[in-house]
Amino acid sequence: MGSWQTIVVGVDGSPSSRKALAWAAAEAADHGANLTVINVWEHTLLPPAGSVSVSEHYVPDPSQRTAEDLLQVIKEELGEDPPVLVQPQVKQGRPAKVLIEESAGADLLVVGERGHGGFAGLVLGSVSQHVAAYAKCPVTVVH
Repeated sequence: MGSWQTIVVGVDGSPSSRKALAWAAAEAADHGANLTVINVWEHTLLPPAGSVSVSEHYVPDPSQRTAEDLLQVIKEELGEDPPVLVQPQVKQGRPAKVLIEESAGADLLVVGERGHGGFAGLVLGSVSQHVAAYAKCPVTVVH
């Protein structure tokens, strides 16, 4: 196979993203590439109560918990000793935007067909649609 350096996979813990992680790890092993596993969390505000708006300072920062969850998903899907170098990353932002930005330095971007949220009847989720259209490298959507 070719010599790739980096495969990026977006993981949100959903069954689809877990399949994407396993597929991306196998592909990274085949190509001798490193695997960057990215979880993106979005800062959402609580709905306003009465006339006082809610500041971001009142919304807990989930990044630490998210990092622990990501490491657990990686361990569950790839085992204690993955066959490739795995670089977990937790980033804040809009998932599609962050993954598209990360694709600029990747040989391949891998996502699941559907993540958490959205409408079950859609063939692809909005993140997978956006990255397939705008990524800076080839994209694989794992079904």
